[in-house]
Amino acid sequence: MPNVSHLRSLQALELAVRTGSLKSAADALALTPAALGQRIKQLEDYLGYDLLVRGRSGIRPTRELDAALAHLRAAFRELDTVSGILDFQKAHEIHIVADTDWAELWLKPRLPAFRKLQPNTRFCINGVGDVPVRLGQADCKIWFGEPNGEGEEHALFRDYLVPVSSPANNSRISNLARDERLEGFPLLHLDCYKLDHEAIGWPDWVARHGYRTTAPERGIRYLRIVHALEAVYSDAGLILCGLALVSEIVRQGALSLPFPLSQGAWTGHSYQAWFREGATRRGQVAQFRDWLVREGKKSERQIADALGSTG
Repeated sequence: MPNVSHLRSLQALELAVRTGSLKSAADALALTPAALGQRIKQLEDYLGYDLLVRGRSGIRPTRELDAALAHLRAAFRELDTVSGILDFQKAHEIHIVADTDWAELWLKPRLPAFRKLQPNTRFCINGVGDVPVRLGQADCKIWFGEPNGEGEEHALFRDYLVPVSSPANNSRISNLARDERLEGFPLLHLDCYKLDHEAIGWPDWVARHGYRTTAPERGIRYLRIVHALEAVYSDAGLILCGLALVSEIVRQGALSLPFPLSQGAWTGHSYQAWFREGATRRGQVAQFRDWLVREGKKSERQIADALGSTG
């Protein structure tokens, strides 16, 4: 019989079958698909046979797993029930599954301010933090996109996409003739905005504002903003990035805005926050929710005010 150390593997397996996708299951657990697949493989290695069949149409259980699937699903339904009754999350713990760029770039710089208001609150964010990750639903989930229409949801803020560069590249650009300022500079592309039809990419931006005449669609593509920013820091190119996420880095001088703020565009989608049913009955979670909504509105308002002041 698998020991307790296989609970996470069983959780990954049950979610993968339920969602029909390793990626969807990984997103729910704030893991990469590779990490989730490794959890399942560890259980398969332990048992000595495959549990999933992977094909073009998705994944499905093998005959061996199918025989146990009803019990597996029932077990995790019962675990959720037990979690709700006993409330595995202590009153001062908040468990969050969040868009990783948002967590690193937006939440992390602001969290010390909340900790000053609530010094006894401890966090687990995407499985890392002051307290260990737990089985069961998180208190809060954050994503960039449309509302899911499930339970308590709050739109936190839209972002404003602007060109972002290193200070060194900003100096180089400013010395060039206007029509040539982006010629020869690598343009880095972010795929995290691709499902938002109102979010602009480099071809749209260049068509609107100029500064370049050749191949604005070319360049390396990144799924995560923090990875693209590493290239920007090393003077390897420019990105179109959400200003709310990098405003603190710009303020500190590690990043620059090489073009007028007016030459940007709002996203259509917002960062959304969902709170588990019953979680906000706990004081710390309710206070975190209220603080999060206030800070989100503040971020959007600060950008709008800056745009107004620039004309």
